Amino acid sequence: MLLTTERLTKDITKAISKAEFGKEPAELYDPIRYIMDLGGKRMRPILTLLSNYIFTEDYTKVMDAAVAVEVFHNFTLMHDDIMDNAPLRRGNATVHEKWNTNIAILSGDVMLVEAYKQLMLVDEKHLKRVLDRFNETAAGVCEGQQLDMNFETVASVTVEEYINMIRLKTAVLLGFSMELGAILGDADDKSCNHLRTAGESAGIGFQLKDDLLDVYGDAATFGKQVGGDILANKKTFLLTRALEKAEGKTKKELEKLLTDKTVSDKAKIAGVTAIYDQLEIKAEAEALIEEYFNKAIESLGKVKGSIFRKHYIKNYLLALIGREQ
Repeated sequence: MLLTTERLTKDITKAISKAEFGKEPAELYDPIRYIMDLGGKRMRPILTLLSNYIFTEDYTKVMDAAVAVEVFHNFTLMHDDIMDNAPLRRGNATVHEKWNTNIAILSGDVMLVEAYKQLMLVDEKHLKRVLDRFNETAAGVCEGQQLDMNFETVASVTVEEYINMIRLKTAVLLGFSMELGAILGDADDKSCNHLRTAGESAGIGFQLKDDLLDVYGDAATFGKQVGGDILANKKTFLLTRALEKAEGKTKKELEKLLTDKTVSDKAKIAGVTAIYDQLEIKAEAEALIEEYFNKAIESLGKVKGSIFRKHYIKNYLLALIGREQ
């Protein structure tokens, strides 16, 4: 069977459209259907299905679990948007903007319940393990979000602290998505662990790539305002590393750009980017992205299973990381 991203996305979208999220009161359930219908890459459920396909013939048998991962992911987005006071999600109004904050909080809470309902449909022999791993993952995502908020108010963050934060906030869910497919495919424990490592490593690589694109990407293809992280003084890998490396006049200039509110947005973006160039931060970021993706591919190679089927995941991950050069 030849699998394509388009086919998997279509299968997942169809499954989401059939999922029963409740109807009344409409103000509680309509926002759930709204955010789930906004689309996105569906990366996490796709990785669940592809990981399962390494070990089984029919990946559609784990579709409920794949949908659960996507529901949970969108739950985190709904609450993140509230915390960030974000007006848009995938080019559309966020839930708290379209309805209100209280509705968004409550609908998000129900989405977490809905994710559990979908996971409860997995084979009983795997249920306890799946729920244990999901609980650990969900708590990790919340820990990562809290660390991210903490970083907004602390004077400095180390690269190690930043990597740990994005591992928790972003990468552990990718790791769980791949591990989940393997567990439901009756894979051996080592293969499950290798797939989790592959997902986490790729997840860190994806976030680092996003950090890089925020400064060096093209706005039309990136889908966000280039330089947004710079304007927000967001402690990304690039800024964290620049603050570690900068000395003397460069350090003073960087600190001025970060604190002087009289500097225009355009000048701030240009000035900070110039310092990144001077300190060769872009090259360091690219090397680190390569390192984490190499680790992901290496871990995938250790999984026991069809090399041909593992290639689907490898090609999918490589296509995603190459989405913007």
